[in-house]
Amino acid sequence: MQILTPQNEAEVVDAIIGAAGEGRHLDLQGGGTKADIGAPDRQAGILSLRALSGIVDYDPAELVLTARAGTPLAELEQALAERNQCLAFEPWGDAGSTIGGIVAAGVSGSRRVSAGAARDYLLGFRAVSGRGESFVAGAKVVKNVTGYDLPKLMCGSWGRLAALTEVTLKVLPAAPESATLIWRGLDPADGWALMSRAMGLPADVAAAAYLPALSGVASRTLIRLDGFGPSVRARVALLGEAFATVGAAERIEGDAARETWRALHGSSIAADAPLWRISVSARRALAMTRALEALGGRWIADWAGGLVWLALDGHAQEVRRLAEQAGGHAMLMRAPAAMRAAVPSLHPEQRGVAALAQRVRKAFDPSGIFETGRFPDHSDAN
Repeated sequence: MQILTPQNEAEVVDAIIGAAGEGRHLDLQGGGTKADIGAPDRQAGILSLRALSGIVDYDPAELVLTARAGTPLAELEQALAERNQCLAFEPWGDAGSTIGGIVAAGVSGSRRVSAGAARDYLLGFRAVSGRGESFVAGAKVVKNVTGYDLPKLMCGSWGRLAALTEVTLKVLPAAPESATLIWRGLDPADGWALMSRAMGLPADVAAAAYLPALSGVASRTLIRLDGFGPSVRARVALLGEAFATVGAAERIEGDAARETWRALHGSSIAADAPLWRISVSARRALAMTRALEALGGRWIADWAGGLVWLALDGHAQEVRRLAEQAGGHAMLMRAPAAMRAAVPSLHPEQRGVAALAQRVRKAFDPSGIFETGRFPDHSDAN
């Protein structure tokens, strides 16, 4: 397998033009932490963007940061923390994850339910299309109304449209204080009801999650409040009063709270089983989890119930049927190679959506340089 390691954008252009001339395909990679998502047998070389690293411009006063796509996420978070700022959509990733990979995969953490998704914070980018052409989209301003909103299109494109070389992100001040409230022992129905009601109260909930009982550990319903100290304390009191009949909540802060929320990405359930990421309507997710449990699945819920991480061996078609029934879709995030070869990672698209997506990809990549077989075309017509 050929691995290309361009050192700058001009070399990315040369690599893509060279591949097009030879009829080769290129699998785009940043830190390689998500390389095992998708079909395993790819007829492609690797175009590593890891060397395109470093912060290009950071203006804390304007809340705008520009970095090359191969910049490690940890490096950005450290630079922001030094100025008491943060990426509000709370991206997560294994060691080595890069900001370009985060954007291409559309990764958003637990604050997605209150702060928005990665696509809401991508102001602009530089990239190289499958034609071997450098282009710029968006701008280094919060408002940009000229032309098409390509930044939103690029988020979640999984390297099938263009090779990102630089991204510009909106950042926000970090919360001075944060408190996580935990109610233990609630069954799923009561946990869902608590999350739903908390989100509707004037408590400005930053994140909400439910972890079922597992291996003798009682279930946990988590509610997080971020902000200035007096405000956090007032909202803690508000929730305590609102849920007095449920029982007193445990309060955690600091490292204990951060580690609790970091574990909500599937890592806390069955590491040896296939892992699904199911995005659904929060109000319809509870019924889905009951059906998945009947199949032997283990799960946790984030985004106030709108995101379910499921560990389940087999039953791929049923997982996707239940996800659709709940108004959402299921992505296979981790599985043995044999399963990934047989089960598409991305949820099958409806015929019209699949046709539109294919036309968009053709516009950016007419020769199919980035079509490596990782995400085979599929729709409900197949």
